[in-house]
Amino acid sequence: MNVSATKIYKNLQEVLLDQGLIDEQKASEINLRQLKTGESEEEIIRSMRIVTDEKFCRAKAVLLQVDYIDLASIGFSPEALALVPESVAKKYKVVPYSMDTKEQLLKVTMVNPLDLETVEFLEKKTNYRVVTAISTEKQIDDFINEKYIREKGITSEVTKALDERKKDESAVVAETANKVSSEAPVAKIVTTILEFAVKSRASDVHIEPQEDNVRIRYRIDGILQEKYLLPRNVQDAVVSRIKILSNLKIDEKRVPQDGRFFFSSDGNDVDLRVSTLPTTYGEKVVMRLLKKSQKVPTLPDLGLRGLALKNLQEAIERPHGIIIVCGPTGSGKTTTLYSVLDKVATPKVNVVTIEDPVEYQMKGVNQVQVNVQAGLTFASALRSFLRQDPNVIMVGEIRDTETAELAINASLTGHLVFSTLHTNDAAGVPPRMLDMGVEPFLLVSSLTCVVGQRVLRKVCKDCVSEEPMTAEFEAEFKTTLGPIYNMISQKWEKDGKKITLPKIVGCDKCNHTGYMGRIAIYEVMPMSERIAKLVVEKAAASEIQKLAMEDGMLTMKQDGYVKVLEGVTTIAEVLRVAQY
Repeated sequence: MNVSATKIYKNLQEVLLDQGLIDEQKASEINLRQLKTGESEEEIIRSMRIVTDEKFCRAKAVLLQVDYIDLASIGFSPEALALVPESVAKKYKVVPYSMDTKEQLLKVTMVNPLDLETVEFLEKKTNYRVVTAISTEKQIDDFINEKYIREKGITSEVTKALDERKKDESAVVAETANKVSSEAPVAKIVTTILEFAVKSRASDVHIEPQEDNVRIRYRIDGILQEKYLLPRNVQDAVVSRIKILSNLKIDEKRVPQDGRFFFSSDGNDVDLRVSTLPTTYGEKVVMRLLKKSQKVPTLPDLGLRGLALKNLQEAIERPHGIIIVCGPTGSGKTTTLYSVLDKVATPKVNVVTIEDPVEYQMKGVNQVQVNVQAGLTFASALRSFLRQDPNVIMVGEIRDTETAELAINASLTGHLVFSTLHTNDAAGVPPRMLDMGVEPFLLVSSLTCVVGQRVLRKVCKDCVSEEPMTAEFEAEFKTTLGPIYNMISQKWEKDGKKITLPKIVGCDKCNHTGYMGRIAIYEVMPMSERIAKLVVEKAAASEIQKLAMEDGMLTMKQDGYVKVLEGVTTIAEVLRVAQY
């Protein structure tokens, strides 16, 4: 939160009133109690439990004109942490989270940011100018307990690496492969970064050079989270270490490179796909983690159920036709296709796939990697597949007219074809295919089913709580779900319960996010005769969706709302991915 200097407040009541957290009546109660008891405004507001600790702290930040720091969601600098001993941090309730060596600036967050004695003490101890911010006492305690104990490894290795750099600054420029690979501190920094990725279930690691530091971010459950802020001095060494592991050229920094390497942590074997990219401040590295032991989930595990699951299973059981899964990048389309392939890949069936890239290696499936430089594209592979006596063909993505026509022709000649397409919803697939130049009569003859999907985070079962259904939310559910909401509410009433909504809290297991794991929301549209007629008439996607809903299709938003009522996820998550 950045401090806003547009308005100066006299007291906390004014801030809370302005933010709509209390009303005039509550403000009068606070004033009256102050006159009667002589207690401070802070003591009264805390004892009355009017707002949560976080909201109270945010309001206080506005009053004091300082930043509020959410320690659960920011990255921290191990270099800054090393400046302030654990005993000092615990005694003064202070957390050093960032530093600027050029400006000799140390950023700390405290329970009381106006504690000038502590600020003066820190400035003398560190020889840095201290800038204060505010955080909740619980977050500060949790941060100290976690970072000082669990992160001692990376903190000490960063310090060692910096010491070595100071001894020989020219080593950064004149590094050889052997020297970098043998540098224990740098190797341990990379190992620590990867160990946290495996432990936190991250799908990607981003190492991003900034002007003043190197930001390490992890994509956990689809959301990027900042974890570490490393000093700029170790950037080249860390990137070189990763390049050596990936068999990339360490002296080539002008063009992007791709590689991969293997890593093992606590019994978890992981393949890492590495990509480097030259940026303004240096090379950015992104590592995609692919767990070798990861099992392909079943369709119900992914979130398919009811009529949607039945319609998809019926389409899969047909010997020919084309099934398309649609959604934006990162919406789980490939995972759904792998689940379907796992279901159909038997010793009696020849399954071939063309993918870019091959993310999971599946037993009993002939997987081919796209290689554009060698002339192996989706279209050229599809032509070759037809001479390989296949039963099932999976095309990673339909990107052009040629691929679309070949996929449809393959399905019309007795093959079961699976593919993906980038459209917002299931109803948008037929119009998109027609735009590509596919003949309407060929499309309706081959297309058997369309699946639209998004992935969202599941609430953490270890810390989730419940909150009552408000009138506003109830109206939203009734509008979106219609008769389905009435059926669900009647079931709750029959069980003697009131409908509640999941409320995220946050704990150590979910890294204080309130979410753990992911699930998909789906809409499955089988190609009925009525929909086929609309497609031939080149009707708009809105008309196709309306008819599909009349036939019983749940939209992704509706499926998401049902999962909210089941306590699987939150409204905020559904609206984040399915509101378009």
